[in-house]
Amino acid sequence: METGFTPLYTMTIEEARKADAETEATAWTWHEHPDEIFDVTIPGPAGGQQLRVYRPHSETPLPVLMYFFGGGWVVGSLETSDAICRALAAMTPCTVVSAGYRLAPEHPFPAAVDDCYAAVKWVAEHADQLGADGSRMAVGGDSSGGNLAAAMTLMAKDDDEGPAIAAQVLVYPPFRAYADTKSMRENKDPMFFNAYSSEWFWDVYLADRAAGESPLASPLNAADHSELPAALVMTAEYCPLSDEGQDYVDVLFRAGVPVEHHHYKDLTHGFLALSSILETARDAMGLIADFLRRRLA
Repeated sequence: METGFTPLYTMTIEEARKADAETEATAWTWHEHPDEIFDVTIPGPAGGQQLRVYRPHSETPLPVLMYFFGGGWVVGSLETSDAICRALAAMTPCTVVSAGYRLAPEHPFPAAVDDCYAAVKWVAEHADQLGADGSRMAVGGDSSGGNLAAAMTLMAKDDDEGPAIAAQVLVYPPFRAYADTKSMRENKDPMFFNAYSSEWFWDVYLADRAAGESPLASPLNAADHSELPAALVMTAEYCPLSDEGQDYVDVLFRAGVPVEHHHYKDLTHGFLALSSILETARDAMGLIADFLRRRLA
């Protein structure tokens, strides 16, 4: 049946990025917006690295949420996560810092991981310049951004001089490269993010499949998940990554990490970006804000 819909994995990289950019969520009207939004360029592993700061009005320094945009490490940008960052900054409230990072295939794994960790460390050390409190920091992201957020907690844990991360928000991310799960096998609808999409993104992100064994690509492969920050994990019924999310929840629980899991029936991957039209997605945004308020108090 002809649908008129063209999956990203059938496009060239340039076509996929253009198509993804055209679907970015515009600023939503159902919530307040932060008073200040501005860009900062910091020294990154490959030169200047762009951060976007969302700062609500406050007489005292606010906690920080480092947010990483989704897009399979191949598409996506600071613009595609703008609506989500605006909402979380205002709703929590907190200073949200959205981190730009290099994309594959021009810059395969671990370039994105290295960029994101450099951003986390810089913000922790320079939070006062942003009117924020770097001692109260969370990391978060949706889809591949959630994968990067999970990787940040593993890196910080193993870094004696790393930033103290108090919480992690992981919204329908992949947790293992080329996972062969029931949800992956069942979700092949070409109209949605599906098993074919997942394999394509991994193929583009990784220089070779063996690199996917790294815990910084596949957080489920970490040898030890204990002492990681408290986690909020969100999964969706019609998302091929759903079972990986449940597996990560189970791993964190067994490791003694406080973890909250919200599984959304009848929803697909990417539902958070539909908050302007979907009440369930707005409720999920509220749950994230509540989790952050509690963990960053």
